[in-house]
Amino acid sequence: MVPKTAMVLAAGLGKRMRPLTDAMPKPLVRVAGRTLLDRGLDALAAAGVEKAVVNVHYLGEQIAAHVKARAAPRIVVSDERDRLLDSAGGIVRALPALGGEPFVVLNADTFWIDRDGSDLERLALAWDGGRMDSLLMLARPDDATGHSGPTDFLLGRDGRLARAKGAAGGLIYAGVGILHPRIFAGAAAEPHSLNLYFDRAIAAGRLYGRVMQGHWITVGTPDAIPAAEAAVARFCAP
Repeated sequence: MVPKTAMVLAAGLGKRMRPLTDAMPKPLVRVAGRTLLDRGLDALAAAGVEKAVVNVHYLGEQIAAHVKARAAPRIVVSDERDRLLDSAGGIVRALPALGGEPFVVLNADTFWIDRDGSDLERLALAWDGGRMDSLLMLARPDDATGHSGPTDFLLGRDGRLARAKGAAGGLIYAGVGILHPRIFAGAAAEPHSLNLYFDRAIAAGRLYGRVMQGHWITVGTPDAIPAAEAAVARFCAP
């Protein structure tokens, strides 16, 4: 079962998306008529997520106003306008709203198009809290649009992850995962990255991954929008 709660990371500065982000936060940039944020929230709602904690920083008042129009999932805004906390720091601040059960984490500036069912539901079916601290959704480079950097992880036969470090056969972290809040025990709401926790889980043999069946899309710069919209048209075609 998909966790009922999600953390949506929407507090980034979006500097590479300028000039579009001179006057709006990156999660509100539209691709094929829908904001990046709504595309992610739509996927959560479709999979049965009931509550999404959305953190905000840059032009956060725009995001807070935008999500008021949504019926599902129920939105709780975690306000970081006083200080940018990075991915993990933002989650630590939001832990009281996330609760003590495993939750979905979702980057608000990327999205995916499902194929043959829900990738988020398949990820949840693979979750095993006894063996895992985190379970990440991964994309093959051939099933991605807009990714120009190196790959992130290697997937072992047992499902465990290691850092790719340029090796052949690497996979892209799709900005979606299931995390257990115990990994943040004792952590302070200070600026720091989720990569710290991923590396700790790798060292403990408790970071796992699952390759998605759908198509993953990231939009890093304004000139990447046409390719993203072409991918939406291609993979959402009836």
